[in-house]
Amino acid sequence: MVLPLGDDNRDRRSTPVVNYLLIAANVLVFVLLQGGGENVSFTMAWSAVPQEIVTGHDVVTPSRMERDPLSGETFPMPGLGPTPISVYLTLLTSIFMHGSWAHLLGNMLFLWIFGDNVEDRLGRGRYLVFYLTCGVLASLAHVLTTVALDQDRLVPSLGASGAISGVLAGYMLLFPQRRVRVLLVRVITDVPAWVAVGIWFAFQLVSGIGLLGGGAQAGGVAYGAHIGGFLAGLVLVRIFAIGTGGGAALASRRG
Repeated sequence: MVLPLGDDNRDRRSTPVVNYLLIAANVLVFVLLQGGGENVSFTMAWSAVPQEIVTGHDVVTPSRMERDPLSGETFPMPGLGPTPISVYLTLLTSIFMHGSWAHLLGNMLFLWIFGDNVEDRLGRGRYLVFYLTCGVLASLAHVLTTVALDQDRLVPSLGASGAISGVLAGYMLLFPQRRVRVLLVRVITDVPAWVAVGIWFAFQLVSGIGLLGGGAQAGGVAYGAHIGGFLAGLVLVRIFAIGTGGGAALASRRG
């Protein structure tokens, strides 16, 4: 596994205001609304539930016991609470929520390192729309994966990972040779962005394929959302970069 530690920002032209606000929003939602992970009723009401997205109807359930398909251990799953908005809007609200401090901090580290450069290249408005669109499409990818693999549609999903996966894809295409400092196994080294992001995506792909027979969200990780967000970013960054320096660079690389 590869853990990014930083990148080369010497050519960044602007302050990444939107990226800072996105990080702040994620932290504030987790601390103030989710109570640092303790406000389960809020989390279960505003997360994206595949069954609700498929049917368009809110689902309320009692608490139940779930079995982790990887470890075989059982654990209590809180019941789903009533959603105070359209269930389809949870595809958006869920990308600002997290399951734990580790989940939040890990995602924000990736967003801090890679998001500023993508915002600088796309511009603030385009970057915000790009981020949110990748997040919603990643949530939909998780729903489709859950349905396609006939997994439990009542298990909610949440987290910024899908949106950030789109940002990683955009970064890789816009800055393929940008040096990124990473912790690779036990060694700290500098590698090109395409290597750092490529290794990360390969892990997501292999893990996702490995779960085909064991759960779309086994171990608490929605790999379908990660892969879907990444693929969305690969496609959308070309569109959002039109008219910017990034668009010209992408066009020249296509030859």
